[in-house]
Amino acid sequence: MILAEKSATCTLVVSKGQSRNPAKRALEQAVADAAGSIPGLEVVVVPHLYDLPKTSESFQRLQAIEGDIILASWIFPRAAHWVLDRNGVGGTPGEVLLGQEELETRQPTDIDRVTDIYPRPERSIFCIDLKASETTSDFVGEVHRILGIDGKPNDNHSLPIVGGAIESIEETTQRRWYPVIDFSRCTNCMECIDFCLFGVYGVDGVESILVEQPDNCRKGCPACSRVCPENAIIFPQHKAPAIAGAQTEGDEGFKIDLSQLFGAPTTDGDPIATAARERDEQLLLAGRDAIGIDDQLKKRQAGLAAQPKDDLDRLVDSLDDMDL
Repeated sequence: MILAEKSATCTLVVSKGQSRNPAKRALEQAVADAAGSIPGLEVVVVPHLYDLPKTSESFQRLQAIEGDIILASWIFPRAAHWVLDRNGVGGTPGEVLLGQEELETRQPTDIDRVTDIYPRPERSIFCIDLKASETTSDFVGEVHRILGIDGKPNDNHSLPIVGGAIESIEETTQRRWYPVIDFSRCTNCMECIDFCLFGVYGVDGVESILVEQPDNCRKGCPACSRVCPENAIIFPQHKAPAIAGAQTEGDEGFKIDLSQLFGAPTTDGDPIATAARERDEQLLLAGRDAIGIDDQLKKRQAGLAAQPKDDLDRLVDSLDDMDL
């Protein structure tokens, strides 16, 4: 029977939000309680994953999970997946339908991604965005779908609870700010380690890039994400969805994120110039000298300018033509 096979090796993890918003807390609890009534499904409630260190009790518990994981959190699913990965909880992204675009498919290239060279474990990790609905039954229905359980839960905000075992881990956390690398996009080009002057990035024993000193990152600064050629660097708490880990979407493969136009400030529409300005601001705040656009960034600028126009460039041109 599918239920016996799947739920016996699956754990639902509910990651609380950073705020103490009563509505968010109620939804988190309702989802955990309702999922706790599913036979064989373990439920673990933890603090906000992004704020937890790798050595925390919560991550030690999650690292011990051997089967599939369903994660419900308040950050974008792509960001949530790679937050888990950087903290030793690896797996392959599973398909989530609730509030999700289709899983990203990248066209084959001759460029190796880090996950091509160092594949993650075969178990599935299904990341659900708690922002996707305000109705408990929507989340429980998605859990049922993932587990292969027939039937649909009652369409009420409060579901009847049969009483399952729920493990809740309480830890004191502080709000953090650091980059998360999407290794399914990362080509290990090392541009981030060359650009960042605060010692955030390093390399591991096999010369792969990693966020070595996350708490060296300057709060609120996303500059390194703008210079990454593959858009592989995520700041889960950034206000711009593209930087925070949202999948870009559009019609007929036309994939852009309008936050690139109207989100974070830019310098003449140039992400490299914006990154240099943001880095200089942080250097000055740290009592160091500004650098501006150095030789490395000039090469990146020239390379971007030489590239053929993409869909975003054509959209900007059309907006200019309309004199908006």
